[in-house]
Amino acid sequence: MELYYSFSALIVLASIFAYLNYRFLKLPSTIGIMVIAIVVSIFLVMFGETVLPRTFGHLHNLMNSIDFTEVLMGAMLNFLLFAGGIHININDLKEQFRPVLIFSTAGVVISTFVVGFGMFYLLPYVGIKLPFIYCLVFGALISPTDPVAVLSVLKQANVSKSLETKVAGESLFNDGMAVVVFTVVLQLAVGKEVDLGVENIGLLLLHEAGGGLLLGVLLGWVTSRLMREVDDYIISVLVTLSVVMGGYLIARQMHISGPLTMVAAGLFMGNFNRNFKMKSVTQDYLIKFWELIDEILNAVLFLFIGFELLMIKDLKHFMIPGLVAILVVLFARFISIWGPTKFTSLRRSFSPQTVKVLVWGGIRGGVSIALAMSIPKSEYSEIILSITYCVVVFSIIVQGLTIAKVANPKQIVKEEEENTVAEHKA
Repeated sequence: MELYYSFSALIVLASIFAYLNYRFLKLPSTIGIMVIAIVVSIFLVMFGETVLPRTFGHLHNLMNSIDFTEVLMGAMLNFLLFAGGIHININDLKEQFRPVLIFSTAGVVISTFVVGFGMFYLLPYVGIKLPFIYCLVFGALISPTDPVAVLSVLKQANVSKSLETKVAGESLFNDGMAVVVFTVVLQLAVGKEVDLGVENIGLLLLHEAGGGLLLGVLLGWVTSRLMREVDDYIISVLVTLSVVMGGYLIARQMHISGPLTMVAAGLFMGNFNRNFKMKSVTQDYLIKFWELIDEILNAVLFLFIGFELLMIKDLKHFMIPGLVAILVVLFARFISIWGPTKFTSLRRSFSPQTVKVLVWGGIRGGVSIALAMSIPKSEYSEIILSITYCVVVFSIIVQGLTIAKVANPKQIVKEEEENTVAEHKA
């Protein structure tokens, strides 16, 4: 019942904040909810114990009672990734397969080391000494772009289909690589012996990411066949729910990537079902059901992120290190995008405007906070959580609200046409 009460409270608060945002702030729904939650959190941190002690106590206890890492990584993310995958056209993804693959693998590794070195050499200038291995831990957890935040923001930006697929595809697939890198580096940080051989890490990645993708395709194929035989909207909704909830349990038992399982299952089911004529009422219910699930869980997630401020002690002491982290992460994002496009055959496919949108559209979110909160308690865990929170809030609010202005669709189309002409001439 405790979980029911907690979730009920979050839904009530999310609905109130969504209403206030719609009436007054008029920001994108998820960002507006998070902004209001942050404002409420700041007020409670500053005056709560004297002005509203009971409210402060209740909210603090609520956030303490919920394991954010488990709730996000073990439950919410699966629904959100499946909902994101089911709406992506596999043909568009095939066209952008190489850049998506490179950005979601090599890009994550490049970003991890650039952030690690940058934080190690710059943090001492603001009075914080963080061991290099923990700087790499921070680099690993902050490097993956958050699929939930990215997909939410892309709805607001009027970018080309090819660019949208690049950004969305990378964010959906880079979790597998990021979790492997984060797991290896964190084990080194806490003193566990880890075999750093290429073969061992390759096998770990193959098991975690490859196993997740394979399971997702298998689940998607089986359940799509079932839905094809019984074209009923109630059964279709139940089947897709069973894929997400049952699929995660199977992935957890097999110790493979749950997020990648959901992405693969969503992609397969969303595209397999286009091959036969589903009743319009079934298709309509199915699409609207997952859009509703996506919006509700997004609202709760961004509310969660806003209220995580209540769990961070003395955040004001980490504001300057947080600013340093923001600059380092943006620079690392630029290097991880610019590098592969500069020194591979992708060079002609990426115009300066496209690179700019990919860099600024690399938004961090709840995944980074969840990974930061999973770090065992130590003298460095609070520092990492605090600077992670600063980067995530900046990323969602500043980058999220300005990506539509940064993206110049006409300029992107013009540069892409020029690249196409150059390729034909070459």
